[in-house]
Amino acid sequence: MAMSVTTLPIAVPAPAPLAFWRLKGFPLIPTLILLIIAFVAVFADLLAPYDPQVGSLARRFRPPAWQEGGSMAYLLGTDHVGRDVLSRLMYGARVSMIVGLAAVLVAGSLGTLLGILSGYLGGWVDQVIMRLTDSWLALPALTFAIYLAAIVGPSELNIIIILGCVYWTRYARVIRGEVLSLKEREFVKLAIVAGCSKWVIMWRHILPNVINSAIVLATLMLGVVIVTEAALSFLGVGVPPPKPAWGLMLSDGKKGLMVGYWWLTVLPGLCIMLMVLSANLLGDWLRVKLDPQLRQL
Repeated sequence: MAMSVTTLPIAVPAPAPLAFWRLKGFPLIPTLILLIIAFVAVFADLLAPYDPQVGSLARRFRPPAWQEGGSMAYLLGTDHVGRDVLSRLMYGARVSMIVGLAAVLVAGSLGTLLGILSGYLGGWVDQVIMRLTDSWLALPALTFAIYLAAIVGPSELNIIIILGCVYWTRYARVIRGEVLSLKEREFVKLAIVAGCSKWVIMWRHILPNVINSAIVLATLMLGVVIVTEAALSFLGVGVPPPKPAWGLMLSDGKKGLMVGYWWLTVLPGLCIMLMVLSANLLGDWLRVKLDPQLRQL
């Protein structure tokens, strides 16, 4: 007797969405803002309609194109010497990106190195590094940066070095705490039993496990560094004029604000706010995603 076999339809799973969109709480808009600013900074030479350092007194204080008296030739208006504000904002993004990323790299490298040495070696090495860190943290960061900038003089390279020297302590303190926990783990003790030297353990076993914390701290520190650079430029001890920088634009426009030339301060201030806020939101999201304890919440 023949038996009929009923075939059931096989459920074909729907194609999985891109992993990028599955990231819970991913700050899409802040990331897009940072990417746009980075794109403008890299290609400012091609995108800027005018030379940011060349102006004409005949076209000074022209308002943005949408305001009465404005012109489509100068979409965001001109400043007190007739320089195109849009072009200066584009080149200012390059200055902020270069100084911010380079200073974070300097501070992160120095702070991570000292944090690993302090946490793993312990003893007098830990005491010396941590007392130096405590002394550094006791100094007001902005005031200390102004003092150093006034001594060495204004330039982009000097500002990068100064900001790196001011903010390395944040990394040293956080990384040391991570290392104190890591060096009690089994894989480190097994490496000691296997005869690995302290330097090999720090390089091959400790450093890869603190990189996540260093990256998260770098994204959070980027906004702090950019604000400090803008403050130094605003006070005249940062990026030297006539090079375009957002802090310099704020300084040049502070007098114009009192007589109605609002775009000279509002536009660079808005750029600083968007960049810093976006970096902070991205850093906060990375902190949650890279921390196993917070990821379970």
